[in-house]
Amino acid sequence: MNNQEKDAYSENPWLKWAIELQFIAQAGLTYSKDSFDLMRFERIREISAEIMSLKSGLSLEQVREIFCNETGFQTPKLDTRAAIFRDDRILLVKENNGTWSLPGGWVDINESVKSNTIKEVKEESGFDAIPVKLIAVQDRSKHNRPLYAYGVCKIFVLCEITGGKFVSNIETVECGFFNLENLPLLATEKNNKEQIELCFKAYYSENWETVFD
Repeated sequence: MNNQEKDAYSENPWLKWAIELQFIAQAGLTYSKDSFDLMRFERIREISAEIMSLKSGLSLEQVREIFCNETGFQTPKLDTRAAIFRDDRILLVKENNGTWSLPGGWVDINESVKSNTIKEVKEESGFDAIPVKLIAVQDRSKHNRPLYAYGVCKIFVLCEITGGKFVSNIETVECGFFNLENLPLLATEKNNKEQIELCFKAYYSENWETVFD
């Protein structure tokens, strides 16, 4: 655990406790057979939801929806982000709230990392893209804020444009290419300046080696 992660959890110890309780409860509900143990693990999961609701300000129903709706052994969610360059500038898409991000999103159940990256680029920017290089695989909790109540594995993929143009959609309102020194207001919960700088380094490198946590 690095210093940034230590600081985040020391400021919000309840979040770490709630996440751990949820993990224990979900594993217990997955593998236990005894009815009394299942009742106990269900109560542990309920306690974790109550902690999250009390400290986050979300209703208990909202917390149950986003925090306690999975079955099976708990694993991190996958998020892919595409790094696309034109004239030494990187492609960003503007979201409905006015912040900008690399095109990307959650990996759908029927998609691979590669196909999901292609799909998200098309949906959010209108461009047709080909993934060519894996830039980084990061544990979101070590790089982005705010902390989430579940694990996220962020995958940054260097891509090339083969065609297309921006098309209005329900997720983004605009797209543009930016220099590292002139970035717009970023959606830092999805990508921060350090992560975009990492994409620039991979773009300029002839022998890039994938960075991973």
